[in-house]
Amino acid sequence: MELLSATLVRVKPSPTIAVTTKAAELKAAGRDVIGLGAGEPDFDTPQNIKDAAVAAIASGKTKYTAVDGIPELKQAICEKFKRDNGLDYKPSQVSVASGGKQILYNALMATMNPGEEVVIPAPYWVSYPDMVLLAGGEPVIAPATLEDDFKLTPEALEAAITPKTKWFIFNSPSNPTGAGYSREELKGLTDVLLRHPHVWVMSDDMYEHLAYDGFEFCTPAQIEPALYDRTLTVNGVSKAYAMTGWRIGYAAGPEKLIGAMRKIQSQSTSNPCTISQWAAIEALNGTQDYIAPNNEMFVRRRNLVVSMLNEIEGVTCPVPEGAFYVYPSIAGLIGKTSAGGAKIENDEAFATALLEETGVAVVFGAAFGLSPNFRVSYATSDAALKEACGRIQAFCAGCV
Repeated sequence: MELLSATLVRVKPSPTIAVTTKAAELKAAGRDVIGLGAGEPDFDTPQNIKDAAVAAIASGKTKYTAVDGIPELKQAICEKFKRDNGLDYKPSQVSVASGGKQILYNALMATMNPGEEVVIPAPYWVSYPDMVLLAGGEPVIAPATLEDDFKLTPEALEAAITPKTKWFIFNSPSNPTGAGYSREELKGLTDVLLRHPHVWVMSDDMYEHLAYDGFEFCTPAQIEPALYDRTLTVNGVSKAYAMTGWRIGYAAGPEKLIGAMRKIQSQSTSNPCTISQWAAIEALNGTQDYIAPNNEMFVRRRNLVVSMLNEIEGVTCPVPEGAFYVYPSIAGLIGKTSAGGAKIENDEAFATALLEETGVAVVFGAAFGLSPNFRVSYATSDAALKEACGRIQAFCAGCV
């Protein structure tokens, strides 16, 4: 009898976590390493949010809570959806979990049957396909190419949908590309979905507030109200509020789906961290004044990285609308050999050689389902980004 399940054999570890771990190991061994793999802001959690957490501890709010969130937090989430997205939800339509990843996992585990399919645009966040596999489903990858600014076209979505499609996973602004869909672009996708009433929509809006250059964020149920009853709108406090380690994600959707997700959570983790829930209330209800200045810093960093990478012969780096990633193509470097003797056969070989020869850690594009590319997270200091991009320039210049 095998120890490991057949389901687990289908799944691979997270490549982004692997890159971050490898960079930390090299740094601990004394190497001069600049990590550009982690998807988290380098800002500290705002003081008012930390104060709310301390106050919760001081007042004894340290016991078990309702499985999927305290009433006060669910109410704050309902108000957020109304205020920011024009969406009306009741607390009974809201689920709170230990991060956005658990929300997505719960929804897939609660709904997928063997052989059912999930359409996922590529490039995608690395965990989407593997969570589908864990839930017994089959990921169907729909490419969103550089030529289309890494945005899925209505034609590509239409071609990917079959009678077995259960979900369409949508992410804007995107991890890993930072691409954001305009209202018109999203309307093109929702028009397709209206023609396929058996397809549910999972909208991952985690980077909603990280939008630049006048880009106006929108979410599917907001653009097409007819999709409201088959859409799970997912969000969290991790990115905009620099609360990655607090582990609070949330979603709103039909009560039947939310109830099924609650059942999954009741037999897995039970409630999210009590203290983090009270901190998340302050994040949603408190001042939002720091978001705009933080975004200004992200824009400056984005522009620095895009400019320096586009100076490299063989590299093409689009300007993203949001999040804190760029996803440059290295098509012009494939087949070359680095100064250290590494053959650049693909983007994984590029990222490996870059780390070994320069100490710069990036994530290779194949992990996100579209090659030949690599992802840079610019959620770090200007000085570190300038140094890292300089090393990437020198590395690429040495490839012949």
